[in-house]
Amino acid sequence: MKTIDIMYEKHGISGELKHKTMKISQIIIKQNYFKFQSTLYIQEKGLAMGAPTSSVFSEIYLQHIENTIISNILLIYHIVGYFCNLDDVLIVYSKNTTNIYDIFNIFNNIMSTMKFTIEEEKENKIKFLDITISKENDNLPLDIYRKPTTDTIIPNNSGHSHEHKLAAIRYLANTMETYNLNAVNKGKENNMIKLILCSNKYDISVLNKFTTTGHKVKQNMPKTKWAKFTYVGKETKFITKLFKNTSLKIAFTTL
Repeated sequence: MKTIDIMYEKHGISGELKHKTMKISQIIIKQNYFKFQSTLYIQEKGLAMGAPTSSVFSEIYLQHIENTIISNILLIYHIVGYFCNLDDVLIVYSKNTTNIYDIFNIFNNIMSTMKFTIEEEKENKIKFLDITISKENDNLPLDIYRKPTTDTIIPNNSGHSHEHKLAAIRYLANTMETYNLNAVNKGKENNMIKLILCSNKYDISVLNKFTTTGHKVKQNMPKTKWAKFTYVGKETKFITKLFKNTSLKIAFTTL
């Protein structure tokens, strides 16, 4: 709560609004209980797992830590680059000026309940999120990194809607086109996507349905209204086709 109070002061929020939102925040944070096998438990530390508000409070705390403690550490230890996505951090440094294990120990002493692990580059390569960054002379070529299980998408013969099936393929294609891959790595990723499609019983020609020019921003488009339907088969498709020429867009959910 102290962190939230500091954030309010920083943004000039005071009075009744601050009092009410602080009270609501306190209630949400303290209602940290769950039920397992007919027994109620209270989680003594941390935020409620799975609660929609937990990600918001976590981000507030992490931003506070970054803007106060971590920013000073980066300056003192001459860190060249700091990139953070949720709980993944990429640090760029020079071995001539920075001992990364000093940074590692300092990060682990910021708060007793927040512990970091460290992964150093191997063979001039390091993984960060879904990319592999390599060092080649003066270049830093990117490649797509995927875990062994990420070649599984919704099979073509499943009972999911056609839109759900295409969403995974669209994601793979957009990732390949959006990331700044060189010709060799892009060709390798293109072959990998085709292999994933074949493994999940798709015709590889479906990949041609997606643009190769990246995302384009549509200007002056009216706000779209969406309706959600539970997909149960062709009957759902028959009903939702009635909205095809309207301003209402359809999203499908599974049972």
